[in-house]
Amino acid sequence: MNTLNKNYYAVIMAGGIGSRFWPVSTQEFPKQFHDMLGTGESLLQKTFSRLEKIVPAENIQVLTNERYLELTLEQLPKISKAQVVLEPAMRNTAPCILLSALKIQKDNPEAVMLVAPSDHWIEDETAFQKDVELCFNTCEKEDVLMTLGIPPTFANTGYGYIESDKNSISEIKKVHQFREKPDYETAKHFLAEGNFLWNAGIFLWSVKSIISAFEEHLPVMNALFSEGKPVYNSEEEKRFVSENYSLAENISIDYGIMEKAKNVYVKIATFDWNDLGTWGALHDKLVKDINSNAIVRAKTHLKEASGNMVFTEKDKLVVIDGLNNYIVVEKEDVLLIFPKEKEQEIKTLLTEVSEKHGEKYT
Repeated sequence: MNTLNKNYYAVIMAGGIGSRFWPVSTQEFPKQFHDMLGTGESLLQKTFSRLEKIVPAENIQVLTNERYLELTLEQLPKISKAQVVLEPAMRNTAPCILLSALKIQKDNPEAVMLVAPSDHWIEDETAFQKDVELCFNTCEKEDVLMTLGIPPTFANTGYGYIESDKNSISEIKKVHQFREKPDYETAKHFLAEGNFLWNAGIFLWSVKSIISAFEEHLPVMNALFSEGKPVYNSEEEKRFVSENYSLAENISIDYGIMEKAKNVYVKIATFDWNDLGTWGALHDKLVKDINSNAIVRAKTHLKEASGNMVFTEKDKLVVIDGLNNYIVVEKEDVLLIFPKEKEQEIKTLLTEVSEKHGEKYT
């Protein structure tokens, strides 16, 4: 049997609410805990099983909000409570990644770690595994901060981009700079340039390298969390974290570290990827019928219907006539029928619903 490298660690980011997937994704039960694709596994479970092929199960941490502890343990029976790192306050990605890195370093100073979102869809898991192992090998040997960049397939304005060294022919390239989500013309320009990749938010580094980057670029945060070193991975950790976590600056790892550091490299991903950020992204990923309707769980009777995303909790019969490019989602006490082209407005819609009808629906 192939034994996994004990120096390999992974951190799954599972704290978000995924509000653009309302009404399925709610504050009580966010999208990463749902079987969004109708496969029998939640997005978090799929992410865990993908990483478990590379990283020993006991070396996988899940970063999430305190309210999702029971859900996480229920869905991932292979991990212990100690592997769930709870955020007592929402402070973006930099603080929780630093906390994880310090905990891992205390456990194993030679560790290399991967940080990945819990809600992405990757079909070719063998290619993903090869890419990760190549990055881990590089991170073990060199003081680098690495990310996986996705070759763009169209001028997407919903993703951030990574501008890599244009002259490099290596599969690992130096990052020139990170670019914000562009407008359509800028996105078209990025594609034409040929050295721009989608930023998938998957990071790899040695604990030594990332902690030293925090020392340099976010020294106040580093000092705050370093005080907890004596108590990490012990009974006392919870008290230290609950007293100090909310004092940390609210900043992402991208802004706080990746955009400032000079030793950032990107490996061009060889696997397909979808961030499943919206109902439209889910529609793109699923197998569709002859009229481009994507169905999860529902039994359907469709006429003059095309381009729709239909999702039901159980195998309910859905009859649609004369509806094109709509999101049709049924969940307990909510039915959403919403134009697909307005899917980015679901976040705003959520606020309106909450104000008018109360939080029980959101």
